[in-house]
Amino acid sequence: MDAPAQTETLTDGNAAAGDNITRPTRTEAEAAVRTLIAWAGDDPEREGLLDTPGRVTRAYREFFAGYAEDPVEILSRTFEEVSGYDDMVMLRDIRLESHCEHHMVPIIGKVHLAYLPTNRVVGISKLARVVELYAKRLQTQETMTAQIADALEQTLQPAGVAVLVDAAHQCMTTRGIRKPGVFTITSRFTGRFKEDHRLHQQFMQMIRNAA
Repeated sequence: MDAPAQTETLTDGNAAAGDNITRPTRTEAEAAVRTLIAWAGDDPEREGLLDTPGRVTRAYREFFAGYAEDPVEILSRTFEEVSGYDDMVMLRDIRLESHCEHHMVPIIGKVHLAYLPTNRVVGISKLARVVELYAKRLQTQETMTAQIADALEQTLQPAGVAVLVDAAHQCMTTRGIRKPGVFTITSRFTGRFKEDHRLHQQFMQMIRNAA
């Protein structure tokens, strides 16, 4: 168990230099979970809840692991031997599991992305990892869409990037207005995907073909 006096310094992989966040200890986090259990109206000392604070903190480590990763590092290993390939590289239907920063409840959906390589490509698993990195943070869908596109644009320097996110927000479907079956769609297009209507439509058609 962590000593109460110990803290961890968390560096956001997308933050400015020196922009560090001090993370509370696990002991402090578990105490906060006990407080929430009591606030909800239950007894944190009840047998079935005794181990819940530990489980919740371990789950949070997994849910929000993206703060400890750097998109530049993930995308840094590229390949130049592509035999002149300069057409679209697309990943479709990437599973998205994130958490709304307003209510800390799940955002579940899919991400579709593509880029037009210039003289290098990146391993396709790295593209999915960048989505995962930003998803495993407290997010708004609009911000996450822009972050994914900007990471690809700045690191790979392609001729264009396309990102479309299609997701359901449980802050809307399970509380508040309670409207299940509603999906939010956000997109970001850069370079030729933004300028070339034919290419833009090709990307959208490839998504529709997946339905």
